[in-house]
Amino acid sequence: MLLEVEDLSVNYGPIEAIRNINFTVEEGSVATLIGANGAGKSTTLKTISGLLKTRTGRVVFDGKDITNMAPYVRVKLGISQSPEGRGIFPGMTVRENLDMGAYVRTDRKTPAYQEDVDRALTLFPRLEERIDQIAGTMSGGEQQMLAIGRALMARPRLILLDEPSMGLAPKLIQQIFSIITEINNQGTTVLLVEQNAAQALKRADTAHVLSTGEITQSGTGAELAGDASIQEAYLGGAV
Repeated sequence: MLLEVEDLSVNYGPIEAIRNINFTVEEGSVATLIGANGAGKSTTLKTISGLLKTRTGRVVFDGKDITNMAPYVRVKLGISQSPEGRGIFPGMTVRENLDMGAYVRTDRKTPAYQEDVDRALTLFPRLEERIDQIAGTMSGGEQQMLAIGRALMARPRLILLDEPSMGLAPKLIQQIFSIITEINNQGTTVLLVEQNAAQALKRADTAHVLSTGEITQSGTGAELAGDASIQEAYLGGAV
């Protein structure tokens, strides 16, 4: 098992954000967390990446307990995140943003590094067209592509994607999810937080529902997509 989250609880001051949650992510799979705003989805990803401290429980990556490891160490081990709200460096060019995604790497002058740049630009041809453009002047969809491309530059074994479709037009949403599938097909494990539950469940091998900080349902993506209560709560009725 690539990722194991065990009895994880996280607080924001006195407020309990997630409470004793447990789930695993198998290597090579796509897993998703769905739920309403404030359910604890982004908190979970931030805790896995090391941006938030745990109150109880632990996070295990590839058999190693990483609960108390610094975020940059987790990146070196193979965990990379595309954050909610894109979080690009708006004053830098597209090329500079991609380079920032590889800040832990020591092989920037090697063919392997250029191969990863080429991979990002192949997945997102729009970025190649904008390679020397200031990132903050690009459209929201282009910035989302850049955020994911930047995360891939760390050569992650596990990529954490936090609301990649937020604020995008329907055509771009379909494109982003197709690229997520391609990233997974290329061998990268994906943990996806997404409010577009229909798209997320369609692609998920495993799925978990977070509600007020607790996991209330788990199963395959198909199982949850076919569940009447999930359809009613997150899919707008029958699908």
